[in-house]
Amino acid sequence: MLQVGEDGSMEIPSELREKLGIEAGTKLVARVEGDRLVLETPAAVLARLQALFAGVEGSMADELIAERRAEAERELHN
Repeated sequence: MLQVGEDGSMEIPSELREKLGIEAGTKLVARVEGDRLVLETPAAVLARLQALFAGVEGSMADELIAERRAEAERELHN
């Protein structure tokens, strides 16, 4: 169990830090997932996102730009 200090700090127990390879100075990304606080390394975030979008083909940015251009073209002719 972790306890939050008055300044908002928390100490991660050494066994958890060792298991996850977290050392002094390691940067972590914090996010809320439901009613949980999730801490993960930037490398873990990247791996999770790459897995999430692994089946996506093409460029999502190119698709969005094409949609915006088509919408602007429709507005010009209305």
